[in-house]
Amino acid sequence: MAAYTTIDDPSAYFQTALYTGNGSTQNITNDGNSDLKPDLVWTKCRSGASHHTNVDSSRGAGIQFYPNLANAEETVSGVSAFLTDGFSLGNNGTANSDGATYVAWQWKANAGTTVSVTESGNNPGGTHQANTTSGFSIVTYTGTGATGTVTHGLGVAPNMILVRNRDVGDPWAVYYGDATDYLVLNDTAATVDNAAWWNDTAPSSTVFTVNTDHSVNADGEDYIAYCFANVQSFSKVGTYVANANVDGPFIYCGFKPAWILRKALPRAEPWMIIDNKRNPVNVAASNLDASSNGAESTTADYDIDFVSNGFKVKSGATSYGNHTVGNIYIYMAFAENPFVTSTGIPTTAR
Repeated sequence: MAAYTTIDDPSAYFQTALYTGNGSTQNITNDGNSDLKPDLVWTKCRSGASHHTNVDSSRGAGIQFYPNLANAEETVSGVSAFLTDGFSLGNNGTANSDGATYVAWQWKANAGTTVSVTESGNNPGGTHQANTTSGFSIVTYTGTGATGTVTHGLGVAPNMILVRNRDVGDPWAVYYGDATDYLVLNDTAATVDNAAWWNDTAPSSTVFTVNTDHSVNADGEDYIAYCFANVQSFSKVGTYVANANVDGPFIYCGFKPAWILRKALPRAEPWMIIDNKRNPVNVAASNLDASSNGAESTTADYDIDFVSNGFKVKSGATSYGNHTVGNIYIYMAFAENPFVTSTGIPTTAR
C-alpha cells in the first residue's frame, strides 16, 4: 500500500537552485512552489574545480565549511545572508566566481531560531534548531573529551548525522544508521568499525551519543551537527544492494527524488550527488562528488533514473553506485513530489 505523506509540497523544506557567478554580489532566488528561507546552504561550482561550501543560520551567514576538506570554519564573503526565498552572495570565488556555473542545495530548519540546551551530566549542552515536520536539525555543542550525549530536538531518532569540528582540521564524521561504524564525508574510504566516534550507541528520539574521538568530542572545542530523520514520502536514508548490471536495482523511496547522496560502504567510492535541476530528464548522469573539489561529471558511471516512487540505478559492474554483486550502498534522498498526497491522491506520474 502506498504511504501518504505529511508534506504535500517538498519545496517548502528543500530546494535546489542553479546560478551563474558574477564575481561581485547577487541574490539567488528559488523557483519552487513555496518560498524557502534556507537554514543550510550547500554550494558547489559545476564548471570547474572549486570546493563545496556549507553555510548555516546557527553559525551565521558568512561562516563556511568546505565539505570536501578537513579544515576549520572560515569567515568569508560567500553566502552573506539568508533571504525570504533564497540567499545573498558576496564576492568570494568559491561560491561566486565570475562566469562559473553553480548549484546550491538548501534545507529549512527552524528559521534561524535556536533552542538552548543546558549542560547536565554527560550532556554538554549547546543549541539546536529543529524542524520536526521535515526531520532536519542543526545542532551546536562544545566537546568535553568524555563520552556524552547531545540533544538534537527532532523528537525521533535521526537516520544520518554529519558532525564537524569548527575549530581545527578534523574530518567530517558521518553516522549513517550503524553506530558501530563511521564514514568520512571528505574521503572516499570504505566504512570503518570504531567505537571512538559513536560509542556503539544508536541515537534516540532525544539525543545522539559521541565518544572521545577528536572529530566528534575534543575537550573545549566547538562542533556543528546536521541531523536528518526519515519523513514519510519526503526524505529517506536507506541502503540498497548492488547487482553489477546496467539493469540495476530499483530503490523505493515513497516519492520522486529531487536530490540523492550515495556512497558505497565496503569499498572506496565517491560520495555521489545527483539532483533533478542539473538532471531535468532521465537518464540522470550529472554528478558531483562531495569528497572532491572536482567539476561536474556526466559519465555513465553515475547513471540513475528518477521515477515517481524512487530511483533506478543504471550503471554497471565497473561503475560507481552498482559495483560488484552484493556491495551495500547507503543513500539519503529528498523529494520532488510525494508518491501519494496527504489526501490519498497519487501525484501525476512522470
